Amino acid sequence: METQLDPMKDDLPLMANTSYMLVKHYILDLDVDFKSKVIEGVIVLFFETGSRYRKTSSTGKEDCQSQFDETCKMTASEPCHIPVTNVSACSSKKEYNDFAVCGKGEEDTSDKSGNHSNKEQASGISSSKDCCDIENHGNKDFLLVLDCCDLSVLKVEEVDVAAVSGIEKFTRSAKLTDVSKELENLRNQIIHELVTLPADRWKEQLYYFTRCSQAPGCGELQFTTGTWSLEIKKSGIQTPTDFPHAIRIWYKTKPEGRSVTWTTDQSGRPCVYTMGSPINNRALFPCQEPPVALSTWQASVRTAAGFVVLMSGENSAEPVQLQEGILSWYYYVTMPMPASTFTIAVGCWQEVKKQSFTAATQTNTEFSLPSSQANFRWHEEICGHVEYPCRFQNPAARLQAVIPYRVFAPWCLVEHCEERLLHLIPECLSAAYTTLGTHPFSRLDVLIVPSNFSSLGMASPHIIFLSQSVLPGGSHLCGTRLCHEIAHAWFGLAIGARDWTEEWISEGFATFLEDIFWARAQQQLSHDEVKGQQELKALLRWRRLRDEVQNSEEDLQVLRPKKESTGELSESGASVVKHGLKAEKIFMQVHYLKGYFLLRSLARTIGEASYLASLRKFVHKFHGQLVLSQDFLCMLLEDIPEQKESGLTVESIFQNWLDTSGIPKPLLEEGETWKECQLVQQVSGEVTKWIQTNQRIRKSGKKKRKRDEVIFQKEVLFLIQDG
Repeated sequence: METQLDPMKDDLPLMANTSYMLVKHYILDLDVDFKSKVIEGVIVLFFETGSRYRKTSSTGKEDCQSQFDETCKMTASEPCHIPVTNVSACSSKKEYNDFAVCGKGEEDTSDKSGNHSNKEQASGISSSKDCCDIENHGNKDFLLVLDCCDLSVLKVEEVDVAAVSGIEKFTRSAKLTDVSKELENLRNQIIHELVTLPADRWKEQLYYFTRCSQAPGCGELQFTTGTWSLEIKKSGIQTPTDFPHAIRIWYKTKPEGRSVTWTTDQSGRPCVYTMGSPINNRALFPCQEPPVALSTWQASVRTAAGFVVLMSGENSAEPVQLQEGILSWYYYVTMPMPASTFTIAVGCWQEVKKQSFTAATQTNTEFSLPSSQANFRWHEEICGHVEYPCRFQNPAARLQAVIPYRVFAPWCLVEHCEERLLHLIPECLSAAYTTLGTHPFSRLDVLIVPSNFSSLGMASPHIIFLSQSVLPGGSHLCGTRLCHEIAHAWFGLAIGARDWTEEWISEGFATFLEDIFWARAQQQLSHDEVKGQQELKALLRWRRLRDEVQNSEEDLQVLRPKKESTGELSESGASVVKHGLKAEKIFMQVHYLKGYFLLRSLARTIGEASYLASLRKFVHKFHGQLVLSQDFLCMLLEDIPEQKESGLTVESIFQNWLDTSGIPKPLLEEGETWKECQLVQQVSGEVTKWIQTNQRIRKSGKKKRKRDEVIFQKEVLFLIQDG
């Protein structure tokens, strides 16, 4: 029996019962209203039965097949997109009377059964036994639980995908079209066939996802909202297998919602963007937040003319005018990703272009292969992820050192970006490719976000947010931060942590790799100069880590806080992110720094060349998948069995680096070695000189202030006497 999960107030609950039903695709159709500061619209979710109920497929479609990624060809056509318009017009008007069903808009907040009210209800994580007795089918209906917060849910309904013209092709056999077959099972069978299409039919898949999202409704579903969740059920349905696998939700965000920020850019124009909230995207759309819920998505976003919509998407969207003053932007993603990685930014952004920018890097972003090699399959690359159009299997993508990129900024910062950022992007992308190989994503947008952005940068699929603070810092600050965010394409996105408490897998790797990338991007520096820079940065990071350890709670210093329980889920799939809502954790760097020093220590032990070769091997083996710390460490140590004799084991690394607070013992022993670095000595000498100079100025300033005070006092006394 599943235990009751009662998260502490500082832990982030992941409510979705992903073990029962797993979302595979989202279609969002949204309107952005800057006057009301609300994003409103419809989301359609397509599901597969979860792992506890999934039947083993006889087709064996688990491994990635070597498909040619047409998105990498400059001449590739976009998938057919049918604009989603007036979805509500084709929805069912049927209502249920035996349970609260919201079909009357947000104003209907009746609470007859304690349900569907937009008032938030206190909610922890409850056992699946409390909401759905799936073992005793005769007692309770199945309850689908989605992660949801700060949203006004207006209506939920089942989608009649069987009504789509031409959808018969997705019925497995003729008997499924027989009138004796239950229509509900037919709809779910269609969704199953659609979500399991092979990778080379991705355009067709997106086309029919869009068509299905526009299908009429076939009955409203009962729902209730809580503080952290949206719970949905259909009367008489007791199992996930029989529950509707395509549902449509009408909703709107709240101005105070914590997933998006409404603000003005540096030019004073309104904008809205997702800023990496601790609660992720659950206040942007109802979703399944647990990392295991890897999904693809399509999104159409409408906004007033003059605004630009940037988003996580494989295509560089071009706006379509729907009516005077209204534009629509469409993006799609075919690589399954956690919903938390979905990113959107809407504002009056200007694209940064430099006419004098030579074609050397621009034209080399795409390579065309002779026709005889177009279907060549790279047999040495065997993917372990679920099937999707994988760039690691695409010969053209494997030769692409610099992917297509664009830069956007508020108009007042365009010139700064042109001078200090634009030329760095191809250099950093090329350095990353040289280090790790194939770029996991087909293109990149870089956006300078508003000044209230609380970090230096944030990476999402196909888009990077950069703070304006990196622009005045010269090429080094701008370049290193860009390298850090580019590194997340491999570590954090293409390879994600199966348990979000293991942030070091993302941030530690990105911090370590930013030095490697930046060193290779700075081709004008000698080997000794590069090493000097890296040693100086290591010293500064060590001091920052030391200060943070001395001034923070010990529990927050542990990189694997759940230890042996890391990666474990409840029976339903619900879990908590330990300390996920703790305010001070947002500003801590321990998972960056301790992770960096662990990887640096391993590189020094093994040798940098062998270590980077192991990283490339790890990327090739685990891209498109979720991992735990031991997945990386076990693979690394298998390549260097001789290290076991010296005591370097997974268990010792856990004990010394990941499962304990404070500064790791191996790092304490290294603390004095940085003093031997020549650059460190030079910088220390300069710092000492300027400290002494500042002290002399302050002393002379005090004497001058005393003289001025005496003169001022005499003048005041004279004026008083004279008056």
